[in-house]
Formats: sequence, C-alpha cells, structure tokens
Amino acid sequence: MDQNQSLRVCKNSFTSADTMGELILEAAGEGIFGIDCNGITVFANPVASSLTGWRVDELIGKKSHDLLHHTNPDGSKFHAHDCPIHAAFKDGAVHHVEDEVFWRKDGSHFLVEYTSTPVKENGELLGAVVVFNDITERKRKQDEVTKIYNENQLILQSAGEGVYGLCCEGKTTFVNPAAAKMLGYEVEELKGKPMHSLLHHTHADGTEYLNKECPIYAAFKDGAVHHVDDEVFWRKDGSSFPVEYTSTPIRQDGKLLGAVVVFNDISKRKQAEMELQQAYEEVEKMKQRLEAENTYLQEEIRTKHNFKEIVGQGYAIKQVLNQIELVAPTMANVLIIGESGTGKELIARAIHDRSERSDRPLIRVNCAAIPHELFESEFFGHIRGSFTGAIKNRTGRFELADGGTIFLDEVGEIPIELQSKLLRVLQEGQFERVGDETTRTVDVRIIAATNRDLRKEVEKGNFREDLYFRLNVFPVEAVPLRDRLDDIPLLAEHFIKIICNKINREVPKLTNANVKQLQSYVWGGNIRELQNVIERAIIVGKGSRLIFNLPKDRKEQISVVKDNINSAHSDLPYNEIERLARDKVNIIAALEYTKGKISGAEGAAELLGIKPTTLASRMKSLSIDKNNL
Repeated sequence: MDQNQSLRVCKNSFTSADTMGELILEAAGEGIFGIDCNGITVFANPVASSLTGWRVDELIGKKSHDLLHHTNPDGSKFHAHDCPIHAAFKDGAVHHVEDEVFWRKDGSHFLVEYTSTPVKENGELLGAVVVFNDITERKRKQDEVTKIYNENQLILQSAGEGVYGLCCEGKTTFVNPAAAKMLGYEVEELKGKPMHSLLHHTHADGTEYLNKECPIYAAFKDGAVHHVDDEVFWRKDGSSFPVEYTSTPIRQDGKLLGAVVVFNDISKRKQAEMELQQAYEEVEKMKQRLEAENTYLQEEIRTKHNFKEIVGQGYAIKQVLNQIELVAPTMANVLIIGESGTGKELIARAIHDRSERSDRPLIRVNCAAIPHELFESEFFGHIRGSFTGAIKNRTGRFELADGGTIFLDEVGEIPIELQSKLLRVLQEGQFERVGDETTRTVDVRIIAATNRDLRKEVEKGNFREDLYFRLNVFPVEAVPLRDRLDDIPLLAEHFIKIICNKINREVPKLTNANVKQLQSYVWGGNIRELQNVIERAIIVGKGSRLIFNLPKDRKEQISVVKDNINSAHSDLPYNEIERLARDKVNIIAALEYTKGKISGAEGAAELLGIKPTTLASRMKSLSIDKNNL
C-alpha cells in the first residue's frame, strides 16, 4: 500500500465517526489531532488550530512532529524516533507527557501536557490520537508555588521554633530541624508517624492524653486556631519538657487538610516563672510575717509592763540576775518557775535582750488564754478554709518567732494532744500550718514559764515527761516578793514615778511609815499586787500623802502565800531562798496562833519546837515584827 492509499485508509478510519462524534471534536476544549502510522496529520479540531496558529487545512497532510514538536525548549533537535507521540503507534501503548513544548506557526512555543493514544482496527495499529493543552500558565503558577515552597523551606530550616505539619489522620507531613532536635529524633524518623503518640501521649503527671482531648487535632476538626502553654512534649529518650504551641488548620478550597504546629521549649521560662513565684511567695510570706509582727508588737505596746528592767538590789534578785547572765548567751531552753506576779515574763525578756537573738522579736504566747481548739492555729498558723472562720492565711507564733525567741507563758496549760507537735518543733524545728501539707522549718529558742508543779502534772499524765525535760534545760526561780523585802522601797519608788507620769499626778513622797507598812505585808500577789496597791493609793490619795489600804487578815494572807508556794515548789528540793520564805510563813502563823506570845507555855517558840532566843533571832533576820501582826 503506497502512502496515498495509507492516508485515505487512515483518514476514512478516523472520519468514519458519526455526526455526534464530529460535534464532540468541534466542541472539545482541548487540542486534538490524529496522525497515521507515518506521522501525517489526518484531522485536527479548531482548538488545535487555535493553540498552534496553523489553520486546520495547513495541519492536515503535514507531519505534526515537523510542525509542532521539532525542537526542545532549549533549541536542541527533537528527533521523531524519540517522540512519545509516534511511540504510541509503534509500541501500541498510551503515552502521557507534561514537560515538553509545541511550536506555533509564528515561531513561538508553549508548554504542553499531552496524551498520545494508539488507534487500532481489527488488531492493526493505524495511528494515534493526540490530546493536548497549553499549560504555560499552570506551569508558571506551579513554579511560583515551588519557589514559595523553597523559600518556606529555607525559613523552616532556619527557624528556631519547632515546626511540623499533620494530615487529617494525624500523621506527620513535614518536620523542621529545630523540631527534630528538641524532640531528640532525626527528621526522617518523624515523617509519616502519628505525632500525638510520639510526643503528646501523656500529661505531665503521667496520665493518658487521649486524641480527642488534643488541641493539635482539634485544629483540623473544628477549623480553629488552638494555643496551649501548659502541656508537655515527650522526647525520644523518655524525658519531657514544657511546651507552648499553636496548632493552625490548613485549608485548600475551603477543605481542611490538616494542621501546622509551631512549638517552643519553655523550660527556662517555666523555671523563671517558678523562681519568680517562689520569690513572690517569699515576699508575701515576709509581708504576712511583718504584718503579724506589727500586729503583735502593737498588742505588746498596749499590754507593755510599766517597768523596763528588773528593779532590786537584794541578794535574792542578784542571784536571779546572775542566772540570767549565765544562760542568756547560750541557746539553751529556759524554764522559769515561780508564783503568779513574780515577773516571770520580765525575766524572759531580760534573757532575750541579752542573747544573740535580741535583734529579732520576743514573741509571747499566753497559753492560759487560748481556747483548746485554737492552740494549734495559734502556735503554727493555718491556711484559708482549713476550718470555719479561717477566712485568710494566718502566720502562727512559732513562724513569727523564727530567728528569735518565743515565750510560752503558763506552759502547763498546753493540751496533752498538742504537746507532741510542740516537742517536734523543739527537736526538729519543723511544723505544718493547720490544713496545709507543706512542712515549714523554724529556728526558735524556747523560754517557758509556769506556776504549776509540772512534775506532778507529768505523774498525772497531763504533761509529757519528754517535753518537760526538753523545756527544763536551765530552770530559773522567780523569787516571790516576800523574800525580797529589801527591794520593796526601790520597787515602790519605781512604780510611783511611772504611775504618776501616766496619770499626770504630782509624785508623792514615800515615807518610812509607808515602807514599813509595805514590808510588813505578806504580798500573796507578789509584785503585781504591789503595783496595783500603789496605783490605787495614788488615785485615791489627796495631796502628797500615800495611804495604803492593805488587808488586815493575816491568816488569809498566809493562806494565799501557802497556795502559791505549793503550786510552784511542792515537788522541788528547797533552796535557801525557799527555806527562808517557808520559815517566815511558818513563824508568822505561829505568832498569830499564839496572839504574839513568844516564850512560855503555849508560846510560839514552844509551838515551833525551838528556843525563844532562836525564835527572836529568826524574827529579826526575817524582819518579822509581832506588833504589826
């Protein structure tokens, strides 16, 4: 079959379609032309003509390769035997190409995407149909996208934040080096993996973190941006670090495709925030402490004693002062024993003022004035809401005394159930506020005082023996006023000046008669009673005279003294001061019983079992005048 016959057969084959087929070719949006097995164009549709610039009749009968496909974009020759269009009717396979060019009649060219499909009849290859499109604009847009992508890749590669992408299945589509480094993986280890199960599988406390709870996944489910700054990511080695991240949905044509996650390791920031919070808490703690100290000091000012130091020159008070000088510089706990009104707190203040802790406050706790249910809160403080009425945090007295001294007045009143906690503070320096689990540490020196017989309280089970021994490291005796008769004139003058200044009165003269009257009184209430008697005398007195209204019932006085002695000393061995006090009480009781009779039958000497001369000597040494009884 010659070439002309072949052309007619092929053309007839291609043009044997019915009218509907011809209409489809005419209306098609793609360029379409057919070639026979020799590469000769046998038909072309109007779009093919329009795209190439050749008329249809100019294309038909010509070799399409020579007209449209003769040269590569770079100008190099494109041989027909290399052409995928021709290959279709040589190997009988469909060939699709999208990286070549077609040349127009005017010599210009354009990028094409084409498909060459072989045409067969009864198993015989007759040629091929070529369908093509001008993809110049599309290629330009793709190049722009590629350029943007490459630029973005450079940004991602150099970004200091971790960045990775997820598809809607939660699998990783890309990861930048910073993300891989922070997570301890290689980039390739993360691509295609479900990122949640690798990095976000549990909370910081170890509890499971479900996908449905994950804000990262939420971004491509609800289409909203999610920002989180209170979670953790887990590294490959099993360690974790706090993160701040933003999960942003990716959309294309309104469809959610996945999410981009940008995250940072905020360990240093969290550490700084924690340190700042700790500093803030320390400031708040110091603020609360200073406020509490200020409140305490205001209370102290309102209840301050009317004397600033211990007044006296007698042997008994000098012994007490010597003990103060011995124990003050040490860290030893002190137990001050004595009757009510003997100045136990004054001794405690003197010890504190002469100690190395004098620049810190002496915090006083009157254990006898605290309701039992509030002891623990008073001692150790409480947190807001720990019990009814706890409307704010409260600093306890031990915390206030940190670095200083705490004075536990009437320590025998502390409930037995709280004594173990007090013992813990003494032994370990640790405690917890009521309702709080935080253990606090304090450095406190303890000075305790009591008018009770603590040994007897131990025997009764009302006071812990180990606590007693902890407190009673250095006992100090507060001497009763009846054993300090020589100090009464000094004390009286001292109180007179202070009280007169306080109430704006002229200072009256203390006469010998006044002194003798004061010294002859037993003073069951000790120094406190002396102060009250003097204040009452000044208030009711007229002019410069002082008249002391003292009880005349000596038996009642002696009874009070005996009660005080029994409460403070009954379990202790007598020292010289205590012996003299008891001797004086005993002699006065004997003289009152005998109505002042010293010698003879039924006299005081006989009653006491001593010689009258011995009784007279003791009366003189103890300043006992039977005429004043």
